[in-house]
Amino acid sequence: MVLLRLGVVVDRGIVWIIGLLLVTLSACQTNVERAYPSRPLTVIVPWKAGGGTDTTTRALAAVLQDELGQPVNVVNRTGGGGIVGHYALSQAQPDGYTLGAITVEITMMHWTGLTPLDYTDYSPIALVTVNPSAITVRSDAPWDNVHDLIAALRENPGTLTASGTSLGGIWDLCRIGFLEAVGLDQSAMPWVPSQGAAPALQELLAGGVDVVTSALAEADALRRAGRVRTLALMANERLSVAPDVPTLKELGIDYASEGGWMVLAAPANLPNARLELLRVAVWNASRQPEFSVPLERAGFRLQHLTGDALQSFLREEDDRNGILLNEAGLAL
Repeated sequence: MVLLRLGVVVDRGIVWIIGLLLVTLSACQTNVERAYPSRPLTVIVPWKAGGGTDTTTRALAAVLQDELGQPVNVVNRTGGGGIVGHYALSQAQPDGYTLGAITVEITMMHWTGLTPLDYTDYSPIALVTVNPSAITVRSDAPWDNVHDLIAALRENPGTLTASGTSLGGIWDLCRIGFLEAVGLDQSAMPWVPSQGAAPALQELLAGGVDVVTSALAEADALRRAGRVRTLALMANERLSVAPDVPTLKELGIDYASEGGWMVLAAPANLPNARLELLRVAVWNASRQPEFSVPLERAGFRLQHLTGDALQSFLREEDDRNGILLNEAGLAL
């Protein structure tokens, strides 16, 4: 039967066939999504093996593969201060088979002109951990608390030095933020660049520097051994692994920083169905004791954000770090 509507000839048989084809295509697409993942996944880590990001990512991958039913292989792509690994992830196919750990540096590197990459070049899946900075000194340091340290900085600005990472790295920005919060210029406690927290802590023990700002997890072994003391944590609340370490806010200093963090992400434009599947899988995996307990014992703070809340987190981190880099004279 042929109908005439608005001058267009419509064959009901053709309409029925088109409708059947649309239903079939929809079902095929659904089956394809149900089949994901059908092969192993790769997770890129832009930092060396054994570091905090690598430790977190490998712990997550071990439980995530049970959730996804496929092996999840971790690959370290290092170099360029994190640029190599972040770039490799951004250039991968957005099919859900290549994921990666993006870290706080992705909200910093573009401000200094090292790379045009920023957090908008990815499909963020979930925030996994945050590692707020701690203020650590030698066990025989003359300051019993952070207020004693501040008094020493006011009395002899520029005499005491700090370290923890490269110039303009996240722990350097935490130093700048802390000094600003107590009304001091960054020159009051000059920065000594290092290749990371581990060598900075060795310099601290050797007397080469006076203060280290870094994640508590990085200094915790020395703290437990009684070789260093942590005066305060730049966080909104204490860490369960170190309940005796107060936060700056508890001490009347209005400053907190997320410090270092790790977000599991995919390349930009990952299909929504796969993004949602991965969000659920990461949430389930992050609740497993075999993932959470060892990391919390090591001083990592687990924090889960996704969706719009995660986008807001990344945007705020990007803005905050851009301001601090500009104040440090390191932004373009």
